[in-house]
Amino acid sequence: MAKSNMHKPAQESDNIVKLALYIRVSTDRQAEEGYSIEVQTERLVAFSKTLDGEVSFELYIDDGFSGASLERPAMQKLVSDAKNKAITHVCVYKLDRLSRSQKDTLHLIEDVFLPNNIAFISVQESFNTSTAFGRAVVGILSVFAQLERENIYERTRSGMQKRVEAGFWPGGGGVPFGYDYDLERGILVPNSDADTVRQVYALYLKGYSLQNIANMLGLKYEKLASQIMLRKTNIGIIEYNGVEYRGLHEPIVSQEIFERAMALHARRSEGRLVSVTKHLLTGLVYCGVCGAKLRYQKWGNRGYKLVCYSQQISKPYLVKDADCDNESVWAEDIERAVIADLMAMTADEIKSESEYSPVTLSDTLKKKKLSLEQKLKRLYDLYSEAGNDILLDSIKELTAEIKNLGDKIEEELSRGLWSRRADAAKEQLRSIKETWIYMDTQEQRNLICSVIDKITITHNSVRIDYRY
Repeated sequence: MAKSNMHKPAQESDNIVKLALYIRVSTDRQAEEGYSIEVQTERLVAFSKTLDGEVSFELYIDDGFSGASLERPAMQKLVSDAKNKAITHVCVYKLDRLSRSQKDTLHLIEDVFLPNNIAFISVQESFNTSTAFGRAVVGILSVFAQLERENIYERTRSGMQKRVEAGFWPGGGGVPFGYDYDLERGILVPNSDADTVRQVYALYLKGYSLQNIANMLGLKYEKLASQIMLRKTNIGIIEYNGVEYRGLHEPIVSQEIFERAMALHARRSEGRLVSVTKHLLTGLVYCGVCGAKLRYQKWGNRGYKLVCYSQQISKPYLVKDADCDNESVWAEDIERAVIADLMAMTADEIKSESEYSPVTLSDTLKKKKLSLEQKLKRLYDLYSEAGNDILLDSIKELTAEIKNLGDKIEEELSRGLWSRRADAAKEQLRSIKETWIYMDTQEQRNLICSVIDKITITHNSVRIDYRY
């Protein structure tokens, strides 16, 4: 091999070359493709022997680190040594061993090596940065290195998409609480925390708040309890890039339990239901005069009264009419009236599930939405070929129509969730006289909120609006 004519650092009076041999391998596959640490070391050491002058070298090895970032131990040491002028040359076997990022490659060469009068050599590409041509070639090659990295990313993402469509977990970390990832089978499997997930749903449906549930189950914070409950992975669904796919993994809870929890969560989010309280009707009672909510207010030692928020100054944003003249009423009297009305009801007074059509309607809407999505896909295909502005307008209109249909489906499903609970409510009402005294306040509230939509009090008269 011919001797290499290398750049001689200005600060060195003698022809002394302090060579940094940088070696990187990110995966076992790269080792199989000829990029192993041993192969790179052998070729770089052999190259160092072709240089003129007194040559010493040090190996900088990053084993198992991606080229997408400079956060690598040996790379950080190399940068530090370069800035401290402990080296005169940096040598790699191939440019992508230094970095697969164009930005990082140019940063190292222009901001680290050149300012410190350090020549950079890539053996495979046969160039160095001591010449303008060499620096130009580095820029060109680094562009292709980044292009390859982006191509790898696209291929990986496409592969993950296919995996998810087939029901497999996409991988890449982020395994949901309650599951482990079975690498061999490519699916999620419930672990010992699955029972905790089930308890989250059970306690939530019983009336406990997410904060109380987190405290009871030893979860770190309320948000974690919320994340666990809202995650559709628990019913066998995989969400990927905003789309839902049926997974091959075993669900932790049933579809019915999940939907009941979501319906209850939706009501609580609307501020209509206070989850844990010692008061039976909190969040359900309204003023018939001005429309504001009524609140429980301590009334000396005699108990609590229900008082219109319009007559309170503590929360002005809840005031509907400052001149509201509705009378406050004893809460216990209203509670007795509501319980008596529940006791007097018969199962026949509640609409049966067959009287509701939202589930059927939602199925119809879903079919229409699917048809429009297929049409939208065809429009995208046509637009990619022709780029016609008329097609673009059609795409925008169709996208808006699909979104509108999606909103309608969610609305119908939400209504349908409550109608599907009618049979369970009927069963509870059939035996309410026998079971009521054995329920705690939260269980009683859970039953009341499942069948009562609103209680309106107007000058001592009570109106109860039922859901069914």
